[in-house]
Amino acid sequence: MSLSLIAKSIGESATLRLNEVAAILRAKGDPVIHLGGGEPKGKAPLDAILAATSLVNSGEVRYTPPDGIPALKQAIIRYTEDFYGWRPAPENVMASGGAKQAIMSALHAILDPQEEVIFPAPYWVSYPEMVKLVGAVPVPVEPEDGSFIPRIQDIEQVIGSYTKAVILNSPNNPSGAVYPAELIKDIVELCEKRGLWLIMDDIYHRLIYDGRKLVNPYDFATDRTDNSKLIIINGVSKQYAMTGFRIGWAVANTKLIEVMTNIQGHETSGPSAVLQHAAAAAINGVQSSVDSLCTTLENNRNVLIQELKAFDGVRLEEPGGTFYSFPDFSHYDKNSVRLSEFLLEKVQVVTVPGIEFGKEGHLRLSFCGSIKDITQGIERIKWALDPNAPNELYIGERKLVRDWS
Repeated sequence: MSLSLIAKSIGESATLRLNEVAAILRAKGDPVIHLGGGEPKGKAPLDAILAATSLVNSGEVRYTPPDGIPALKQAIIRYTEDFYGWRPAPENVMASGGAKQAIMSALHAILDPQEEVIFPAPYWVSYPEMVKLVGAVPVPVEPEDGSFIPRIQDIEQVIGSYTKAVILNSPNNPSGAVYPAELIKDIVELCEKRGLWLIMDDIYHRLIYDGRKLVNPYDFATDRTDNSKLIIINGVSKQYAMTGFRIGWAVANTKLIEVMTNIQGHETSGPSAVLQHAAAAAINGVQSSVDSLCTTLENNRNVLIQELKAFDGVRLEEPGGTFYSFPDFSHYDKNSVRLSEFLLEKVQVVTVPGIEFGKEGHLRLSFCGSIKDITQGIERIKWALDPNAPNELYIGERKLVRDWS
């Protein structure tokens, strides 16, 4: 079969593949625990459900403008004013079929083949593949000190003549690390000085813990004109537990939004009318669901941390946001794919190999499920890895026997 060079270079999404694996095992009746998931288990806000239901019941579900319906754009404008202190015009806003599509449209709009995009490691699994999809070159940057938070020097030293953009994701998937304000300030100033695009993937920016404050990149930007190269990406998937609604957005200068809208118009047309109305209602509605989700996730995180502390040899940098942790299991196996497959086979716990995020020896463990899943999942992992564990483990009525050393 004749395929394009780009098509041959793209791998599947590891996280989506593992979601499918978990679903298949559960359908078979296996007692699988999914600690690799990327979606909160809470319900979508009632305001969103009622708005979607009302439009469906009206029977008037039609095509939408390629940049989003006015009601959603107005909600995004209000959201941006509330959380970023800047009121964009409608021409600065594009709604999309999820934050991922907004990023993809931005990359299509700003990159030429062989240009480079920098992003810190560990990174979301899709960044390298998305960059490659437009013929550009991904340039991961691993912090020199081995931590999850880069220094400005780490970014500066990989900038070259082909560098076109930087992507920052804070709080970070997979580590949960929250980049300090000083780093965001330095990178905003660096990108302005070098004329680089800065894509802020803020999809988790309200899911932060321990009294941390939101960091607003606009606080450090000196240019808010149509020459600005700052792009804010966000959506309803994480903070409102509306992953299946697939609504995100981009806020940027008017010319870029115009081009991104043209691209989206030819690729997918406008997002679903039903889902846009639901997203607008969530943004404009009562925000208690976000506060409740944050409280639940912070408690879940604390439980996970305590469970992991029972391990000898597991190192963990406590996540300050998101619903992910990224512990280092290299004491047990430096090959994260092999370790993840071992845990799935032996104790039916789904984890995501760290190598998928650019960091070998780690596993991404999610804490967005139930406390029961977290405690039982970690118990199973500990039993599988600890050579001093009992020879048998019961999962419900099923007895597991250690047949490995």
